[in-house]
Amino acid sequence: MSKRRKPLLVQGARQVGKTYLIQEFGKQEYQHFWYLNFEQNPDLKSLFSETLNPVQIIENLSLFLGHKIKATNTLIFFDEIQNAPNALTSLKYFHESASEFHIIAAGSLLGVQVAKEQSFPVGKVNFMNLYPMSFYEFLLAQDEQQLADYITSKTDFNPIPTALHTKLLQLTKKYMFLGGMPEVIQTYLDTNDISQARQIQNDILEAYSRDFSKYASKQETIRITQVWRSIPYQLAKENKKFMYQGIQKKARSSQFEQAIAWLQNAGLILIINNISTAKLPLSGYANLAKFKIYLLDCGLLGALLQLAPKTIVLGDSLFSDYNGAFTENFVATELTAYGHSKLFYWTSNNKAEVDFVIQKSQSIIPIEVKSGLGKNLKSLRVFQQKYQSDTIYRISPRNYTQADDFINLPFYGVKAFNHSS
Repeated sequence: MSKRRKPLLVQGARQVGKTYLIQEFGKQEYQHFWYLNFEQNPDLKSLFSETLNPVQIIENLSLFLGHKIKATNTLIFFDEIQNAPNALTSLKYFHESASEFHIIAAGSLLGVQVAKEQSFPVGKVNFMNLYPMSFYEFLLAQDEQQLADYITSKTDFNPIPTALHTKLLQLTKKYMFLGGMPEVIQTYLDTNDISQARQIQNDILEAYSRDFSKYASKQETIRITQVWRSIPYQLAKENKKFMYQGIQKKARSSQFEQAIAWLQNAGLILIINNISTAKLPLSGYANLAKFKIYLLDCGLLGALLQLAPKTIVLGDSLFSDYNGAFTENFVATELTAYGHSKLFYWTSNNKAEVDFVIQKSQSIIPIEVKSGLGKNLKSLRVFQQKYQSDTIYRISPRNYTQADDFINLPFYGVKAFNHSS
């Protein structure tokens, strides 16, 4: 048994499946599993109010549950722990003096609470981020295991049969509409009714709005809501750089930067910073004042935009709608799901722009996203000439293609950039 074990903090937005996954893990992998939810049972907080001593806390919890909690083959799950700051702080002492206990904590607004806790013990816990289901996981949910394995095991960039390409593009469009929120996908699988899936999306968005007012001050709530409602408009622009004037006239960064940080800490948005120099490490050249904001889920973006279900069957309009907002948002969430926690985009004196630049091992990879069938590679070639890139990538509705130093990946092939592969 490791003496260096740390409690695990699982972060992620509401409805991404944290509670379900941890409960299933606990029940399958441990003989004893104890679930404590600080939102459903606010009185639990009182067990942490008078002491942070792990031995006393375990004794208090045992009395509350009516069962002796032992460390052996036991998992303790603190859910919605953002509602109990003392419980969050206690994790430090579990690591330091009671590491024999296996503890997982999670919360929909956990990232917000951790950011507020100035004394939060860095280095005393391990963090894990959970995101909406990726396209690969969507294929598994659709009972398309063979297709999922086929594109995952593909080691070359030769075109696949047209029938398979067409089927995968149609599944991609369905995913872009539904997104990766587990309840949305399950509702669609159970009912085969897009309108019911959309209702779940709207319910999730409403829950997020309620969180704004529940976990932020009145003034913060107003600004968080203003930023949140502006994001679809920002992404619908041809130039998707986030503009404060897109929130309200004469808006300044000083007014809204905390609201943006709140949304990021809540796991609701992805921030893609600009770089004008592509050298390692990319984060060292990031312009923190110049960025794009994408939603955590392309399906929720569609719900905010009130995208009509018919776009799934109307040719490839979904790819190009709103100046390609869905395709870029899709790629951003896919890259994030596959391990690229820091994404960047590159510009050069307003003459060239590459949508995504990622770092994989010691390589810098430029990626252009095209919503249509156009073959223009001007920006990628400018980047390549400036930084001597071995390979440049385009993601588009086209089939797999490789021509010397250029590779086209279809939308469904983003998993090729899996950070661990």
